[in-house]
Amino acid sequence: MSLKIVRLELGRTFEKPQGDPRHGYEFVAPINGLGHLDATGWAAARDKCTVRSFRPYQMERRGWLRHVGRGWRFDYDRAGSADDEPFFKLDRHIIASGLYVTLREDDGIERPFKIVSVQPARTPA
Repeated sequence: MSLKIVRLELGRTFEKPQGDPRHGYEFVAPINGLGHLDATGWAAARDKCTVRSFRPYQMERRGWLRHVGRGWRFDYDRAGSADDEPFFKLDRHIIASGLYVTLREDDGIERPFKIVSVQPARTPA
């Protein structure tokens, strides 16, 4: 297991038929040798598993990647779950460039996101 920085960009939707690289997420996650998120690795490094959400004309948001049951979600306020953005069956997906994942955003709409990069996370010296 190693920590990776994963970049997601909005995939094709009805409103954005070409997708939108200005709408996305960068997050740190533990990924095992098979390309799956590692729940055990997450438990050991949960405070390092952060997310940055970016969208045109909106302020950037920062939070954490959370593992809940078998699911994964972004959480921007640890005090409650109303702001959480859950993934659709992320526990079954391989995290690799060129693949897609589905995320229900804070407006309640599920959208496809393309994994555009998976890079090793830098560790402080």
